[in-house]
Amino acid sequence: MKLEFYGPPAGVARLRNEQERFEALIARAVPAEGCGPEIPIAPARGPSRSVTPHVMMPDPKDKTGWKAEETGWRGFKAAQAIDIFDQLAIKAAKRDQAPPFTKGQVNAARLYRDLVERHSAGGMKLASLEGLVASGSGKGGEFMDAFLAEGEAIRRMQRAIGNGVAMQVRRVRPSARGGKTARNIRDRDLVEAICLQGKSFRQVLKGHGWTDSSRNTRALMAALAGVLDHMS
Repeated sequence: MKLEFYGPPAGVARLRNEQERFEALIARAVPAEGCGPEIPIAPARGPSRSVTPHVMMPDPKDKTGWKAEETGWRGFKAAQAIDIFDQLAIKAAKRDQAPPFTKGQVNAARLYRDLVERHSAGGMKLASLEGLVASGSGKGGEFMDAFLAEGEAIRRMQRAIGNGVAMQVRRVRPSARGGKTARNIRDRDLVEAICLQGKSFRQVLKGHGWTDSSRNTRALMAALAGVLDHMS
């Protein structure tokens, strides 16, 4: 009997598939256009976007005030992993729809996240500088001023969030909210979960005992949009 083979051997096909997957992985790991040349290709980071970092700078219009100002090494941008707002915008674009959140709302969410993350990391540096300032060496004073101003900027945004409730149990019938397990979702909890913890809206709903229906998801997104308007 004569055997006939069609196409490349299984081993060759397998290697070709592995090569294609490897190339796709590297392509997703390449920093977005506009990022600094020193930023490495990092597969663990996944898809990224270019962002302009912010720092706290003295406000020339207010001698006692500070403001968040855009910065960047030699004009380059930083690479940041794609977040939930990017994902929502991409999905909307595929449906030829506008993003569910405005640019101002997204900027407010990301600024709050960046400030909180940098402020938390700065706390460790502050502890090492307190001794220098106390000794009268004069070192670290500028950092402490910026650190305190950054903390006040965070508190201002948190005051803008307020103590409201994004999803109230008593306003939704039990069959729609998830029964007796559902509990109120506060505005602060919503902002922390989406902006800081990177959770999805469905995860927030499930975490509070709500049914992750499309209706509840849309309601939660609308509630976050309103809070972000106050924060911006």
